[in-house]
Amino acid sequence: MRWVRSIRDLAGARSSGEAVSLRHGALVLSGAASLSLLLLSTVAGADGLPDPVRAALDEAGIPHESVGVFVQDVANGSPLIDFNSVAAKNPASVMKLVTTAAALHALGPNYRWNTVAYAGGPLNGERLEGDLILKGFGDPLLDTEAFWTFLRRLRARGLRHVSGDLSIDESFFKLEREDRGAFDGRPYRVYNVQPAALLVNFQVYRFRMRPDRVRGEVVVSTDPPSATVTIHNGLKLTNGRCHGRKYRVRMKVLEGLTQDTIRFSGNYPFRCGAHSMLRTVSSQESYVYGVFKALWKDLGGEIDGGVRMDIVPDSARRLFRFRSRPLSDVIRPMNKFSNNVMTRNLLLTLGAERYGEPGTVENGRAAIRDWIERAGIDAESLFVDNGSGLSRDARASPRLLGELLLTVYRSPYMPEFIASLPLSAMEGTMESRFRNDPLKGRMHMKTGLIEHVRSMGGYMLTRNGRTMVIVLLQNHPNVHRRVGTRVQDALLEWVFEH
Repeated sequence: MRWVRSIRDLAGARSSGEAVSLRHGALVLSGAASLSLLLLSTVAGADGLPDPVRAALDEAGIPHESVGVFVQDVANGSPLIDFNSVAAKNPASVMKLVTTAAALHALGPNYRWNTVAYAGGPLNGERLEGDLILKGFGDPLLDTEAFWTFLRRLRARGLRHVSGDLSIDESFFKLEREDRGAFDGRPYRVYNVQPAALLVNFQVYRFRMRPDRVRGEVVVSTDPPSATVTIHNGLKLTNGRCHGRKYRVRMKVLEGLTQDTIRFSGNYPFRCGAHSMLRTVSSQESYVYGVFKALWKDLGGEIDGGVRMDIVPDSARRLFRFRSRPLSDVIRPMNKFSNNVMTRNLLLTLGAERYGEPGTVENGRAAIRDWIERAGIDAESLFVDNGSGLSRDARASPRLLGELLLTVYRSPYMPEFIASLPLSAMEGTMESRFRNDPLKGRMHMKTGLIEHVRSMGGYMLTRNGRTMVIVLLQNHPNVHRRVGTRVQDALLEWVFEH
């Protein structure tokens, strides 16, 4: 599966005789000889918000104090807009900026994860007399292609038949089992996938549905293939109208340790054509074993046993180590497509690398705070929670996020970081926005969205060639709907012209 589709000025303050700042639309020049004021534009209202933003908030009935805004030119020492910027708010997926920036600087852009195969018994030619043990070290992007490559290289080393079980070692992370549906009651939605040290293909299946008029049925298949998923297809092909993306498809999941049954039912109009849905329906061990067994069989391999979770014994012999893509590549799907489980794995990796195995959420948070504070950023408003922003409890202020973006812009890893953010009207979570607009291709902007929260943070190249850091956090009932987007658009369009 392809990538699935969530600071203080360290350059130093200038001397008073050289200061050049842009505040509330006015260019202020100060020097020993004279002081003059050139008004560039007007920011109306005592609160300092641009007129279009105030109008959008008032029209929607959103209190001004429910938003926080920070806007600053990367080449300037003071903000253009600094409204309610120290108030801690829920940033939703904009929190990924914090996790990925900290990881990029703490681990380096070429950091790579390992996935290791061990023999749990003697090798007799192509036959392993014992368990095949797979130990994960947190690779967030061990997708189907990467997992297949790992198994193909393992197979090329002569192993074909495993007489024992597939044993999975998860000890690189220390995690409490979570209720997948705790966040919003939707346990099978892909954004609710839990982190894992051996995370194969984000633990997600794509269920493909294709109407076949000749056979008079709807064909259902899974990607990746799995030996532990059984589909009961009760979909009925009809001649009715197509009523949107969901096509009235109903899904029921019966989970087991090594076998999962998925029941599809409902009417499927032929006019709807082909359709697919991404879901996470299996436990980690069932998912890994099912995909392993299917791919291993395609590669000419066999396994006699089942699956279990265990620790690599001292007597085991390493067969093969697979290395991941570099971190600079991995953070791209995290930010462009706002991948929650990848970011959660990254947080745990940070904890393990900074404070030793096993990686924990607490140590990941501590590693991020350590980097933030060493960079000279006031971290008082920060609570990272799980690192992804899929949280009711996460908090950060617009000023903290804005200063972080300014710091990263002046760091050696600025190109890698900015390239990970969605480009307006072109890709990721920004693909459908500003398509026929002057803002097309002018922003690398991370967005965030959960119920009653809408947020954004990133960089804009304005019409006159200035690079601006922009952060807008909105926390208020229903701002996750269209009204919150209108406030974002009003701010972005105003900044673009300034």
